[in-house]
Amino acid sequence: MMDSASPTWLPCGRHRLDLSFPRVMGVLNATPDSFSDGGRHNARDDALRHAERLLAEGAAIIDVGGESTRPGATPVPVQQELDRVLPVVEALVSELDALVSVDTSSPEVMRAAAQSGAGMLNDVRSLQREGALQAAAISGLPVCLMHMQGEPADMQNAPRYDRPIEEVVVDFLADRVAACEAAGLRRERLLLDPGFGFAKTVEHNLRLLNRMDRLERLGLPLLVGMSRKSMIGKVLARPVEERLSGGLALAALAVERGARIVRVHDVGPTLDAINMTWAVLKEGC
Repeated sequence: MMDSASPTWLPCGRHRLDLSFPRVMGVLNATPDSFSDGGRHNARDDALRHAERLLAEGAAIIDVGGESTRPGATPVPVQQELDRVLPVVEALVSELDALVSVDTSSPEVMRAAAQSGAGMLNDVRSLQREGALQAAAISGLPVCLMHMQGEPADMQNAPRYDRPIEEVVVDFLADRVAACEAAGLRRERLLLDPGFGFAKTVEHNLRLLNRMDRLERLGLPLLVGMSRKSMIGKVLARPVEERLSGGLALAALAVERGARIVRVHDVGPTLDAINMTWAVLKEGC
């Protein structure tokens, strides 16, 4: 676990994010087809109002995405992604002074988002698209690298691994960190996401969370996203709108295993669960 006694500051554009304790990242999908809230916030003003609510509930970061990465989703044209994302980023920065993360794999979107005031990049493809490494390095922003096997369109078509899932994730992320450093993207600017729900069965997800502390050997802040995901639905037999309780349990477990950023739809309840968990953990330090 990162040393909780010494503040760990992450420069995020004009913001500085203190990661000496866990923070909540609020999800803002500027898409019509995301699995949980597609179409609700893809208009600029609707997105702005939703972001205001997330910030009021305690979100430290707003994660804006213009391309759905749910299972079965296909990539959208770059211009369409730009049209969805940039007006929202610009509004959040200029009107709310929010720390904005942009969930994208497209180098064109990375460059434009950085110029529009975004403070972080969040890439489910771990900067593997052509030009993404260079765009991220030039942006000067911190970047979250995530593990995924395949693409969203096919990632859940019977995913399998020849070794324990936690070993695969650690090795993959270690390789991507090395690639980033070789491209000039300094290690201090990197965060890691094990990719819950991306090319993983329920059993893979549960095992990975149980052994998530193995990722600490990489020595970088961990970001996790399990909010409302199908792993909760399958374990508890709950539809997407009834997965909050399961998500709170997973958030608490993730923090106990070293997560420093938890990406969620339900900010207020999650922040309470995380703060309570952290209060207990601090007593053991």
